Amino acid sequence: MSLVRRAVAEDAEEVLRLRQVMIDSMTPASPTEWQADSLPALRARLADPDGEFAAFVVEHPDRPGALAALVVGTLEYRIGGPNKPPGGLIGYVFSVATDPDARRRGYARACMDELLEWFRERDASHVMLTASPDAEPLYSSLGFTRDTTPSMRLYL
Repeated sequence: MSLVRRAVAEDAEEVLRLRQVMIDSMTPASPTEWQADSLPALRARLADPDGEFAAFVVEHPDRPGALAALVVGTLEYRIGGPNKPPGGLIGYVFSVATDPDARRRGYARACMDELLEWFRERDASHVMLTASPDAEPLYSSLGFTRDTTPSMRLYL
């Protein structure tokens, strides 16, 4: 039996807590005020088992009611092209986090395996993510490769 399960609406606060763990690992002492505003939309997405958003979690073995690990992904439609299948669905992985006291137990890998299977079941053509240097070995071992496409961003 797998330790991993699909997150539900009742997990929303713990999902946000672990997302903050990930954010703090990249930018220590980051603000947390955003969490209250994010909670209603996150609960709604977690409550929709047929939506294009999924989170997979492992419960913390030493802290009842807490989560030890988390991965979150979403499906996105892209128009087909010369190097893209006509279905146009791609997966995007974000918010991969493990509680510091639960690391090195294979939880993130187990969650990633479930999320990748979720993408496969929905016929995603490929999966994208942004890797921190610490996480890159995990993603490489799962078959991810460096993307040569440049990325830019505009905040609205």
